[in-house]
Formats: sequence, structure tokens, C-alpha cells
Amino acid sequence: MLVKFMTRSHADIILFGDIAQRLLKMMGHSGTVPSAIQAEDVPAALERLKNAVEIDAPAPVDLPKNAQEDEAKEPVVSLKHRALPLIELFITAARNNSYVMWEKM
Repeated sequence: MLVKFMTRSHADIILFGDIAQRLLKMMGHSGTVPSAIQAEDVPAALERLKNAVEIDAPAPVDLPKNAQEDEAKEPVVSLKHRALPLIELFITAARNNSYVMWEKM
């Protein structure tokens, strides 16, 4: 499943469903798709998301040499990096006093 996030003042953002629901729960939302956050609740949801993503950031791990070579072949995208487009959407929505809604694609 894919989830599309929308607000009036920003381009739509599309995330994989499992990542989208995880980020929604980090904001204090139930993770229900489709749903929305009212304009007055966007700044608080944004702060919760930013704080949760910082806390969730994994610490660097020392891997055995052969495991490091395997890791080099497939880059790992952290949740913090996956959340960046959604954070930007929420920043723009907060700045423009706009709602954010999302739906399945």
C-alpha cells in the first residue's frame, strides 16, 4: 500500500504504507488511513514527529569487515531521512495554517 499526504500549500508526498503509519503514530495519530489533521493541530503533530524521529535515529554499529562490504552494496535509508519530505510538508502546512490529510493510493 502507498499513502499520499496532501495539503493546500505543498506538493503531495507519497510514502510506503508501513512507513507512513509508523510516522503517523509518532505524531500521536492512530495511523488510520484515510484521515486528516486539522490546521490548529498541525504544529503539535510536527513537533512530536520531529522529536520522535530524532529519538528513533539508530546509533552507528560496528560491523565485521565482511558485513561492512555487504552493507556497502545496499544502502540503508534511515527513518529520519524517510520522514524529511513529510516534515517539510508539515512545516509548510503549519506556516500556512493549513490542514494535512492522507489517503491510500
